[in-house]
Amino acid sequence: MSALDLRPAAAPAPRARRILRHALMETTLILRNGEQLLLALVIPLGLIIGQAVAGARFGISREPFVASVIALGLWSSGFTSPAITTAFERRYGVLERLVATPLRRSDLLLGKATMIALLALGQAAVLVLAGLALGWRPAPTLAQSLVALAVVPFALVAFAGLALTLAGRASAELTLGVANLVYLVGAAAGLLVPVSGFPAWAQPLLTALPTTALGETLRAWATGSFAPRPLLVVLLWAVAAIALARKVFRWTS
Repeated sequence: MSALDLRPAAAPAPRARRILRHALMETTLILRNGEQLLLALVIPLGLIIGQAVAGARFGISREPFVASVIALGLWSSGFTSPAITTAFERRYGVLERLVATPLRRSDLLLGKATMIALLALGQAAVLVLAGLALGWRPAPTLAQSLVALAVVPFALVAFAGLALTLAGRASAELTLGVANLVYLVGAAAGLLVPVSGFPAWAQPLLTALPTTALGETLRAWATGSFAPRPLLVVLLWAVAAIALARKVFRWTS
């Protein structure tokens, strides 16, 4: 009979499992945060319900408005939540302690990216179902559906890059204030309000923003229009935002 080998054989989990577990932990922490749930679901759901109740009275068309609200939700998942959580993780030394674990820095970033994707997917599903239950009937074309499938991930990458840029340089308190302020500015700048509703002099500036690109894309998708230009806008923003975040992000406060 061979002897039983009880020597320790500690080893890190496979990389894919490490990233997935980290992403699930990040997602759980976000879902436990009441402020983040307020931005991600409560406010968008309230807007959708408000339009269903009183939208006709104020001349607000349901199809483009619900699409705009979905874009607003994706903005909160891609920018506001990652910026605030990452800033406080950096302040309290969580990031530098995680780097000391088998998680590499790239694993941490991939975990956050997976968290954003999971949140965005779940959030979009809830808002779409709520809209459909309240009478929303989008009429997308195949061409615009393909554009939207490309624009949404690039927009999320751009938002995440901007979030890491802010969280990687500013203090946690400043990031909290700026992220919430920028959330409101983004909502007004092309997410909830179409570009056509702004003065002519402001429209070229607004069409160059990733928030506007996402909002216009989803509105065009819901109304059966075709708007390919936002794809170029979010692609450029995604590349620039990730490059900037990589250059300026600091792991310690």
